[in-house]
Amino acid sequence: MAMASAKLNTLSSQWIAHSTFSPRRGSSPRRVSLPIRASSYQHELVQTAKSIATPGRGILAIDESNATCGKRLASIGLDNTEVNRQAYRQLLLTTPGLGEYISGAILFEETLYQSTTDGKKFVDCLRDQNIVPGIKVDKGLVPLPGSNNESWCQGLDGLASRSAEYYKQGARFAKWRTVVSIPCGPSALAVKEAAWGLARYAAISQDNGLVPIVEPEILLDGDHSIERTLEVAEKVWSEVFFYLAENNVMFEGILLKPSMVTPGAEHKEKASPETIAKYTLTLLRRRVPPAVPGIMFLSGGQSEVEATLNLNAMNQSPNPWHVSFSYARALQNTVLKTWKGHPENVEAAQKSLLVRAKANSLAQLGRYSAEGESEEAKKGMFVKGYVY
Repeated sequence: MAMASAKLNTLSSQWIAHSTFSPRRGSSPRRVSLPIRASSYQHELVQTAKSIATPGRGILAIDESNATCGKRLASIGLDNTEVNRQAYRQLLLTTPGLGEYISGAILFEETLYQSTTDGKKFVDCLRDQNIVPGIKVDKGLVPLPGSNNESWCQGLDGLASRSAEYYKQGARFAKWRTVVSIPCGPSALAVKEAAWGLARYAAISQDNGLVPIVEPEILLDGDHSIERTLEVAEKVWSEVFFYLAENNVMFEGILLKPSMVTPGAEHKEKASPETIAKYTLTLLRRRVPPAVPGIMFLSGGQSEVEATLNLNAMNQSPNPWHVSFSYARALQNTVLKTWKGHPENVEAAQKSLLVRAKANSLAQLGRYSAEGESEEAKKGMFVKGYVY
């Protein structure tokens, strides 16, 4: 573990000095000269990342595939049609005052090109509230041959041309999600595949003006302890930053979307927010360079209140990064159930979105209290083997 930390520290310094020792596995370090990133977007990438990582704000993730969005709509009795998907996303993206708490919104490709029923582009709705439009660019998980029943994320083929088009459409950051399963090992092959894929995606994104969100999700599935989660997460993030550096990714122009370090969902002992904060911050301090501007946590099936309490606990002490949120279900669950697909409920549903957004804004500032939260917001949303 000490060797891994030393390796990461060496890699982090590459972006400070641009000429340093670069370790190669199985050999002694050698002196190399690393080029300053030649991307014409370098300054813009840094500014975009900083604008998303602003105090009291986080990311609204509404990048569910059409199939997953259909499951959400089915839960309130709606058919999975483009009209219904558009109506729901319009509800979210036109919420008055949303930009006070939300700095970025991750969209699915369909949504990036959609407009409101009045003809206003969704990306313009976001810009008007000072919210940066983002785009999901991966093509989903498929079985990884040679692994222990694990997955890898596809989508690198054609990513450069797609990213260039997304930039033209108004997107300024991207998201690529891959997963690591603790009950499946994880195998060294799966960890390396996840890290390498994320690094290639990040480099391609930066070359096309998109700030990459790096997301290797450690799944909640399993009955493992919180110590085991930390052990796996350290290994995964060590590999991720090794390959990010190998691919000349500029750390100041990325954002991370990690899972919180928690016990497995089926573990007999539930961890308190203070314990989760302790273990999660230990991971960040051991593995994440301070050059990274923002850590935007995923909720991973936690209840709305749990996700907010855990984020709040992490912000009780100073951090070298902006420690915030990039939530999907933990921002939308109550919204959906309030809306129910009825036009007359849109205003109430938008108010419920603001309640959740404001709660997480306060948590980012370390000022959240769960007092007055509804029972619905306290219900867990973990789904074993969740796919989206």
